[in-house]
Amino acid sequence: MGRYAPRSLGAKLVAILTGIALLGAGAVTLLLALVITPSFDRLEQQAIDGHIERTRAALAEYATKVRASVRDYGDWNESYAYMAAPNRAFEQDSFATSAMVNLGVNGMAYVAPDGRIVIARWLDLQSGRDLPAMRAQMIRAIAKIDFRTALARESSDSFYVRLGDRIAAFGIAKVRRTDGTGESRGHVVMARLISAAQLSTLLQLDAQLDMPHPITAPTITTGETQIRVAVPVRGEGGVPVASATYRVPRDLSELGRSMLQLAVGGTIGLLLVLMAVLSLMIVRLVLRPLNRVERHMGLVRKSGNLTPLTEAPRADEIGSLVTSFNAMLSQLKDLREQVEAQSFKLGQSESAVAVMHNVRNALNPISTVLSQGLAQAPATDRALLDRALSELADEGIPAARRQKLAAFLAAVLQSEVQAREERKEQLSIGRDALHNVLEIIGRQQEQAHERPPVDPCDVTDIVARNATIARYSGSNSIAFDFPSLPHWALANRVLLSQVIGNLFSNAAEAIAATGRSGGSISVTIAERGQQVEITIRDDGEGFDPDAAPQLFQRGFSTRAHKSGGLGLHWCANSMIAMGGSLELRSDGKGCGARAVLTLQAAATMAEDVAA
Repeated sequence: MGRYAPRSLGAKLVAILTGIALLGAGAVTLLLALVITPSFDRLEQQAIDGHIERTRAALAEYATKVRASVRDYGDWNESYAYMAAPNRAFEQDSFATSAMVNLGVNGMAYVAPDGRIVIARWLDLQSGRDLPAMRAQMIRAIAKIDFRTALARESSDSFYVRLGDRIAAFGIAKVRRTDGTGESRGHVVMARLISAAQLSTLLQLDAQLDMPHPITAPTITTGETQIRVAVPVRGEGGVPVASATYRVPRDLSELGRSMLQLAVGGTIGLLLVLMAVLSLMIVRLVLRPLNRVERHMGLVRKSGNLTPLTEAPRADEIGSLVTSFNAMLSQLKDLREQVEAQSFKLGQSESAVAVMHNVRNALNPISTVLSQGLAQAPATDRALLDRALSELADEGIPAARRQKLAAFLAAVLQSEVQAREERKEQLSIGRDALHNVLEIIGRQQEQAHERPPVDPCDVTDIVARNATIARYSGSNSIAFDFPSLPHWALANRVLLSQVIGNLFSNAAEAIAATGRSGGSISVTIAERGQQVEITIRDDGEGFDPDAAPQLFQRGFSTRAHKSGGLGLHWCANSMIAMGGSLELRSDGKGCGARAVLTLQAAATMAEDVAA
């Protein structure tokens, strides 16, 4: 590794691998930290959420038991009768020490509708003794309870109440008949103390009741090794009266940190060893052979002599590379010369065939015009004309006969004038077609060597001109329909005229292939933003839509009597050279075809002409 220059490929590759190793180590560390740490934090948070839910459930269950007991006393015929007429027998039976111990409540009281305490008792469940001080605190707490609001929806409720420095679960219920009927004659209240020891037993944690600092929502205080959790103890109306607090060790976080350190250390160590071994192997197996190839290429570049590289035979990819490299050096010059020669010949051949194809299409109307002119019969028989002249010269012919002969000769002269005008029109069309041929030949050299220049052209005028010529390109009668308003586009006028002429010729052949004596070709021109779209539709034989790409292949023709053609291939290339495109579309055999030409719009010229 030390023999390579600082800017050599070997030094760069080794430096890249070293950088990759460092970046990989950092990425692995970051990835593991992003995966492991949040995962364990999430598990820890889920555990804390579970503790909070269990605390809420334990507090709710503790209070629910008191509520169940007080509801039994509230919906009881004897309680209903007692509140109407208090008696000693009911009090001795229902407020007996054994009854309260069985219910598991420390305090119990009956409250009249006007808030007056009918009877109240507070009992120490451990010793069975009455506690007057706690009874007094319970009575004061009962006086603060809003029974109407607490029991607005249900006949019983439960919540926690602070009694001095202690917390009790209170249960209250309306006094009604056993079946729940009857106007409430007061309320029954039961209280059950809850201590830190009882809460710890319920939660299986060392829990405390923090009465001086009640909270409204669960709070989590994270420490280094422990998490302090505080859950509100809800009183009447949901107002907290104390907080249940306990600490949870952060075992999951500690486990996550240990796993992260182990994973990062092991991964980085393995990655560094792997990069070191990979760097050494790359240097020995790849960089040194490539360096020898590089030195040989330097010698070839300096000397210009394509001599092969002499290297010890190898059966691996480097050996195959050296063999292929030597073969490339020996064949490069010959292949380049062959490609240049073939490219030149192909360009000449393609250019010549394209010109001849376009010239043939342009000469077809001339041939048709001349054939029609030669085949045209005289308007009047010559012998009949001579006879009429000889009779007209005879002075003995009656006047009526002379008038008829004069009218006949006038008609003959008129017919000759019309025939002469028709021949003049046909010769004018032939002259335009021949002018196209001359333009094609005259521009061939320029088209063969450079991109054709484009100028603003009136597409409507070019379409109209080629449509007039196309009427004489075959024996069928073809009706043309094209717009009258000018549409300007950027194109080479000669090339665009040849393209449209070729497309008209192909459309005429497609119409003739249907076997009908005539058909129609319609042209629509639409300006879409910065483009002009020319659509040429015919009602000819059409083609399979799947065969559309094949139509542009060089030498392909759908005519069985032809060995190949260049028209569509040349048209597509010409449109591309002018910065446009050509597409052929058809709905299927017998449905006609559409040729869509797209060119850049010449907006400025169109606005000037319109003005």
